[in-house]
Amino acid sequence: MSTGTYTAEHPEDSVNYLNVSSGLKSWLFTLDHKRIGVLYLFSIMAMFLFGGILAMLMRFELLGPGAELMTADTYNRMFTLHGAIMIFMFIIPSVPAILGNFALPIQIGAKDVAFPRLNLASWYVYVTGSGLALYAIIAGSVDTGWTFYTPYSTQVTGSVIAMVFAVFILGFSSIFTGINFIATIHKLRAPGMTWYKMPLFVWGIYATGVIQVLATPVLGITLILLILERAFGIGIFDPSMGGDPVLFQHFFWFYSHPAVYIMILPGMGIISELISTFSHRKIFGYKAIAYSSIAIAFLSFGVWGHHMFVSGQSQYATLVFSFLTFLVAIPSGIKVFNWVSTMYKGAITFETPMLFTLTFLFTFTIGGLTGIFLGSTAVDVHLTDTYFIVAHFHYVMMGGTIMAFFGGLYYWWPKIWGRMYSEIWGKISALLVFVGFNLTFFPMFVMGAQGMPRRYFLYPEKYQIEHVLSTGGSWILAAGLLIMALNLIHAMKWGPKAEKNPWGALTLEWMIDSPPPPHNFKETPEIEHGPYDHDKVLVKPGKVGATT
Repeated sequence: MSTGTYTAEHPEDSVNYLNVSSGLKSWLFTLDHKRIGVLYLFSIMAMFLFGGILAMLMRFELLGPGAELMTADTYNRMFTLHGAIMIFMFIIPSVPAILGNFALPIQIGAKDVAFPRLNLASWYVYVTGSGLALYAIIAGSVDTGWTFYTPYSTQVTGSVIAMVFAVFILGFSSIFTGINFIATIHKLRAPGMTWYKMPLFVWGIYATGVIQVLATPVLGITLILLILERAFGIGIFDPSMGGDPVLFQHFFWFYSHPAVYIMILPGMGIISELISTFSHRKIFGYKAIAYSSIAIAFLSFGVWGHHMFVSGQSQYATLVFSFLTFLVAIPSGIKVFNWVSTMYKGAITFETPMLFTLTFLFTFTIGGLTGIFLGSTAVDVHLTDTYFIVAHFHYVMMGGTIMAFFGGLYYWWPKIWGRMYSEIWGKISALLVFVGFNLTFFPMFVMGAQGMPRRYFLYPEKYQIEHVLSTGGSWILAAGLLIMALNLIHAMKWGPKAEKNPWGALTLEWMIDSPPPPHNFKETPEIEHGPYDHDKVLVKPGKVGATT
């Protein structure tokens, strides 16, 4: 095996992006993509904490069939805010904004993203949108659900306009990020870094950027129309004013189903990196995985109608959307097949990132297969608006995106901070998250199949056992997340110093110091082979450092 190292030749080589300058101003006005990734890390994880607390309160309320902790109106507001925060302020920006910002330019041999100022602006836009959302939460009440369905959202009292406008602002952050990554990948790849030598994480971010740029404006226009209707009484979606509420659903899901892949495609890119690294094997079917990311991106634009099987749309449209739902599963299946094939006969090691990778494979496969159930119209009519949908959604989003995100955090944490975390506590956190997640959400499949509606504050006693199991699982899950947070925070300052390449990985970010230098590379690397050729030298000797 051949890997690259970054050879320090001068004392100033010990300078890294964390210590090159100090003070709050140096962070708030930074143009370094790595520092911007860290800014996103802290702001996005703060929103994750807030959304998680809301989830825990809801689960505690559902411990018994009657009112336990809050009123019905408070419960409605909580699940609305939990959904909006987790979707728009955590899951959608998490992987691209944090790990994409930090790792992608280094992986393609660039010194920064194409538009550093636009990159910083995207963070300020994110903070502004999140701040306005928090104002909407504090100043008033929003109980429309995170989808803001009309006509309820145009008629109910509360700070709906502020919340909807906050999501509108957050959309610009997503668009800025997507534009930046597309331009960076097209224009700033190192010499020799052809499309088929790019890491699969880069392919995942690229496909995500395409969706962000093409789909997010549709959501923005939809939300502006909702605000105009609510503020000025323009009849667009409200039937009492001559509008069409189903039109809102078409607009909303035209964005929101591709948004599912904005969430999952970067996670799939992470999994490709982790499986190759910890199986110590060249990725199986590189081009198939790369093309499947692009296929998912484009097919995702034709699947929105499967959220509307019971909305009264044409039966012929329903047949088409059902077919396309089955079709979009094929690229995801290709990825899973290739990942398993990569692990076959590999020298697998079970470090913490790999444990989250295996968790991803288990939970995301369940989420994907249950999505096939919901693509069948006969089954979907029975399961729509039940807890089966809640379980499926969380198995895809948390069991997929967030598990991959956690694996990526553990994987790149030594590179971000230059220090290692405790492997023992990392493995304990991975085990607790796996057990807690499945105990929380798997009983919901059973409840949903038996007809338990979602979003209900009260429920019949026959569902109490499943709700008790689910609430107990949420406590185990929270314990795992708390241990993970403490482990990673402790490592930031007190962990042992990390090597340049603790995992034996072969992508470019592992060939430079940990933490990386301010401008990533002393000289632009020249690429000779792809990142997964374990028997090749990745870069020409002398360009990044000596090879061993």
